[in-house]
Amino acid sequence: MTIFTCSPDFESMMTCIYDAWSSRLGHRNIRLMIEPVGNYELFCEYRHVEKDSDKAASVVRSIRRKISVPAYQMIYRCAMSFQSERLDIIYRFLLYGFSYGAKAMNMLQEPAVIAAFELSRKVSNEAHAFIEFLRFSNVENEILVSHIEPKCNVLTLIAPHFADRLPSENWMIIDDTRSIAVVHPADEEYYLTPMTSAELEQIHQSENTPDPYVDLWIVFFHSIAIEARKNPRCQRTMLPLWYRKNMTEYSRGK
Repeated sequence: MTIFTCSPDFESMMTCIYDAWSSRLGHRNIRLMIEPVGNYELFCEYRHVEKDSDKAASVVRSIRRKISVPAYQMIYRCAMSFQSERLDIIYRFLLYGFSYGAKAMNMLQEPAVIAAFELSRKVSNEAHAFIEFLRFSNVENEILVSHIEPKCNVLTLIAPHFADRLPSENWMIIDDTRSIAVVHPADEEYYLTPMTSAELEQIHQSENTPDPYVDLWIVFFHSIAIEARKNPRCQRTMLPLWYRKNMTEYSRGK
């Protein structure tokens, strides 16, 4: 068994798929894994794959042309999952996709296809949840800042929503788990950037500035609550606890 490994970014994953497919070792004789690799297996050869923009672009073009654009969108969502086996799931789906074209999207009786659909759906659900639960705070120089700690890498999935609704605002959404951020200058295109620990610390310090709108929101949130109708169990079903860490009404409402 030959195991191809790569970094967890999308471009590296597409490059890994290109090299694994081109190896001609036989699809049953290879596996794809995201680094870091946990426990190494006996009698397996590990091949690290470096990112190559041309190879990655070739894979993306092939997916869009030979399968479909919706298939590419689903694969992208799969790649944003936190599941360690996500890259191999994508590869197994592509075996059907390149063989049957767009028809592969309807072959839900195949384990490889349904596994990709389930992975994509979980990422979509989390992205949708963060669109609803995300909270901005106003910091220095009238910049809106929000912190999230998602299980999946959903930044690029939720950014278009806020770029469409806040086009003339300076805002940024920071993924504290992965130390990356989407930055949107007013009336310009947003971009994805890594964050250093020093930059994150500077932003956290600037957020200590009192914001009257935060206080108003907290007062509103608690004042409209009806004591007799409180149902914590139902609330946890609709809003799980792990979403609440960076929500204003829970993190600063006590």
